[in-house]
Amino acid sequence: MRPATVVLPWRPAPSRLEAYDRVRGWYARMLPELTVTTIDSPDPVFNLALCRNLAVESLAEPDDVVVLGDADTIPEPAPLRAAIEAARTSGRVHLPYTAYHWLGAEGAAQFAAGIAPEDCRFELVRGACSGVYVTTRRTWESHGGQDPRFRGWGYEDAAAWQLAHTTLVGAPPQRHEGRVYALHHVAETRAGAQYDANAALMERYRTASEDASAMRALVSER
Repeated sequence: MRPATVVLPWRPAPSRLEAYDRVRGWYARMLPELTVTTIDSPDPVFNLALCRNLAVESLAEPDDVVVLGDADTIPEPAPLRAAIEAARTSGRVHLPYTAYHWLGAEGAAQFAAGIAPEDCRFELVRGACSGVYVTTRRTWESHGGQDPRFRGWGYEDAAAWQLAHTTLVGAPPQRHEGRVYALHHVAETRAGAQYDANAALMERYRTASEDASAMRALVSER
């Protein structure tokens, strides 16, 4: 059985370098059995959805497992290991957490000072379903993965992808009791023509979520 690989979508940005280094260090210390790599796409706009799809497409076998992590988010080891094992055969994408802690500037500074992440100040992000995904290629392709028409920031994961998964797989992503911790960086701009286009596409996903045939048609447009 092939070991899982962690793939981080990554395009260097000055405000994100510290978080990225801490995430790489966390995996090396806490999950040393996992190989961590990065991926970017040819899109001139940083495209998280396309990066994640490309990471999954690179898997050698349909049932190989990949951890799609964000370069600012650290998982707890036990839930991630449980998610990796379950994802091999479940037919669902797994999320190794039930609580998403955004540490913010203060919490991230505490973490950098050596405080355990569970003891750092945080804001609970309700309804989060991104940060760390665990999947096989077979499962990711069964519901179309993520839509690369969501370029830049916004809607590709917590909204559109979750709706497609729930509608086409017939169940939401499977969660494992635990936490992930998102580290602080300068917030990205969520405005402008591309963001508006993302929002409009998101509305189409909301409408299609009521009908599996409509969702398949929307996914096939990619």
